[in-house]
Amino acid sequence: MSGQYRRLMKVGYFGTWESRYPRNEQVLASLRGAGLEVAEFHSDVWRDEHKFVLSPATLPRLARAEASLAFRRIPRDVDALLVGYPGQFDVPAAKTHGRPIVFNAMVSLYETLVDDRRRFRPSSLPARALHAIDRFAFRGADLLVSDTRANAAAMAELAGIEHVEWVFVGAEERLFKPTWVQPEVFTVLFVGKLIPLHGLATILEAARLLPEIPFRIVGSGQQDQDLERRPKNVEHVSWIDYDSLPAEYAAAGCALGIFGTSMKASRVIPNKVFQAIATGAPVITADTEGARELLANDRDALLVPPGDPVALADAIKSLREDPSRAARLGAAGRDTYEREATQAALGAKWRSLVESVL
Repeated sequence: MSGQYRRLMKVGYFGTWESRYPRNEQVLASLRGAGLEVAEFHSDVWRDEHKFVLSPATLPRLARAEASLAFRRIPRDVDALLVGYPGQFDVPAAKTHGRPIVFNAMVSLYETLVDDRRRFRPSSLPARALHAIDRFAFRGADLLVSDTRANAAAMAELAGIEHVEWVFVGAEERLFKPTWVQPEVFTVLFVGKLIPLHGLATILEAARLLPEIPFRIVGSGQQDQDLERRPKNVEHVSWIDYDSLPAEYAAAGCALGIFGTSMKASRVIPNKVFQAIATGAPVITADTEGARELLANDRDALLVPPGDPVALADAIKSLREDPSRAARLGAAGRDTYEREATQAALGAKWRSLVESVL
C-alpha cells in the first residue's frame, strides 16, 4: 500500500449488485487500487441481468436476499457500506447496520424502465412505484453517487436533495489496454445490449447509407427483432465472452457509442465508450451533455447529433477515408482516458468520497 494514505480503511461492498456488470467490477478494482480494504457482502438476485421488474420469480428471491443482508454480520472494523449497482432495494437493509452509506446508484430505475426501455406507461402503477423506490433509496443514503455530472443533477432533482456526487465509469484495466492498430479492413463496431438508449435504428440506417462498409454488432436484448431486417453489410453476433471484447476493439476501424434521443441517453457515457478509448480505438458517439463532460468533437472522438443516421454515416466515412485522422483521434482518446478515467484516477475519487462520510 502506498504511503500517501493516512490509514487503511475497510469498506463493505453491500447488496444484490449485478456481480459481472462493469460498473461494479470497476468500482471494486478502483477502491482496492486506492488502498482500501474491501469486504463483499453480496446476495445474488439479478443473475447478471437487469431484471428490475419484480416478477413472481424474482420477488421471493429478492425478499430472501434482503432479509439475509439485513441480518448479515458486518465486522466492527468495516468503516462504511458502499451499496452496489443496482441497489435501490438494498439501501434499507444497509441502514440496519448503522454505518455510513455510500450508494453507487449510477442511474434511476424509473428512467431506465419507463423513459428509456418503455416497459411501463409513465402514469401506470408500476411506474409510480419505481419513482417512489428511487426517491426513497436516494434519500436514504448518506452520499449518492452517479456516473456523470448531468446524471447527478437529475438524481438530485428526483430525490429532492441538494447534492449528488459523480464518478466516471472507466474500464477494467485487466482487460482494456492500448492495443488498437489500423486495420486492413475498416469495420464499424458496436457492442452492447440492444435497448432504445443505444439508438440501434440510427446505426442500422447509417449502415444502409454505407453499403460498402462492413458493420459488426455484438450483443442482444430488447430490440433483437430489429436486426431481422438489417442491411446485408451488418453482421450480428449475439454473444461473445467478455474477456474477448478487447480484441474486438483492437480490430475495428472505429467503435460506436450511443445515439438514442431520450433524456437518459443525453446524460450518460456508456461502458463501451470508456472501453473503446482505453484500447485506443477511434470513437463516434452522440453529441450530448454527458459525452461532452469527457470528449470534444474532433479532439478525441467524433460527436454527431443523436438520432441522425446521415451525420453518423458521414462521420464513419470520414474515418475510413482518412486513416491518419482515425489514428489521431484514437491516440487522443487514449490520452483522455489516462487523464480522466484510469483506475488510479477513479480510485482516488472514490476514496475521497468514502472518507467524506466518515
